Amino acid sequence: MSRWKELPAELSPQVRQLVVRLRRLKDHSGLSVRQLAAKTGYSAKSWERYLGGRSLPPREAVEAMARIGGDDPTRLLALHEVAAEAWGARRATPERPQRLRLAMVAGAVALVVAIATSVVLIVRFTDGSSGEERAAPPPKPPSASRSKRTYDCRVERSADGRWYAGNSRTRDAILAYGQAGPEVAEAQCLLRRAGFPTGEIDGIYGPLTQGAVKRLQQRDGLVVDGIIGPHTWKALRG
Repeated sequence: MSRWKELPAELSPQVRQLVVRLRRLKDHSGLSVRQLAAKTGYSAKSWERYLGGRSLPPREAVEAMARIGGDDPTRLLALHEVAAEAWGARRATPERPQRLRLAMVAGAVALVVAIATSVVLIVRFTDGSSGEERAAPPPKPPSASRSKRTYDCRVERSADGRWYAGNSRTRDAILAYGQAGPEVAEAQCLLRRAGFPTGEIDGIYGPLTQGAVKRLQQRDGLVVDGIIGPHTWKALRG
């Protein structure tokens, strides 16, 4: 069974979902990268980039992979269209994080200058007064409180013989690092039931959840990629 390298952390969930599906189709076909290149007309190095998440495959390559893997090309091309939009948006705004950091630094500098000026003025106005009239230090800005949601785990075996925790009944949603929501909470509950705790059931796909998924995949002989797809859901549902 193929042991894929972990995908780049900066990949969007849409691109990650497409690459995971392509990897599974390649595994299902039993072809090597060279054989895949011979059948599709795209070089082995190109497929290594596509399957490694370093480059977005063209529409024709995705359609060829669907035919080889016996998948529905319409559904796979729909995934490719969504992934292409996410990929284009990421490439079109590569400087936004840097501009945001510069704006934050400039704002912090302005705040420091304003506070320093206020302190100087207070000292001047209170110079020569009694010790009881010393100026109070400037108030600290209030810290932003971030509410964190938690989910319940009501794990029960349903009439269909599968385990459900009461947060979602999905069996094929693609979940990856950085995502959040009730589907992630459902997976966290089922991972805990399987003996792979993720810490707090907060519905956030963080490093603890990813590590638990990898351990479950390793135990059940699945592709150890830390991504929850239909095969991992099947292992979780039991």
